[in-house]
Amino acid sequence: MTLPKLSADELHRLLGGEFPQMFGAKGALSIERLEQRGCRVRQAFRANTLRPGGTISGVAMMSLADVTMYIAVLAAIGWVPLAVTTNLSINFLRKPGPRDLLAECRLLKLGKRLAVGEVTIFSDGMEEPVAHATTTYSIRRQTDSRW
Repeated sequence: MTLPKLSADELHRLLGGEFPQMFGAKGALSIERLEQRGCRVRQAFRANTLRPGGTISGVAMMSLADVTMYIAVLAAIGWVPLAVTTNLSINFLRKPGPRDLLAECRLLKLGKRLAVGEVTIFSDGMEEPVAHATTTYSIRRQTDSRW
């Protein structure tokens, strides 16, 4: 069994340097758990993520799915900040209420150049998922000068 190459604390610190609006002191994201090929991320509820009708916006859930996959990939391969999303497809399953969201990522394939994963998003305290995403990341080799 391979352990994550970066700890949750290391990732939070590194990501806070790159994305202070998300992971800094005023950020809404926290890494709850890292696993061999996955993670769990909490997005604290913020009223500015609500859309008319009192539901959390799709944009907020897509962003959470994307960053959760990014965390899972970086935990598995180490600090390669230019790993990038090449595809993200999301299904919105039910209306999330005004509460924290929890995203659980599982890497389905982790290759040298591509990672494929799925992210399931839940409203805190609810058993049924509110969204499900599949996503692919391109992993840049450290010596790749094309980027």
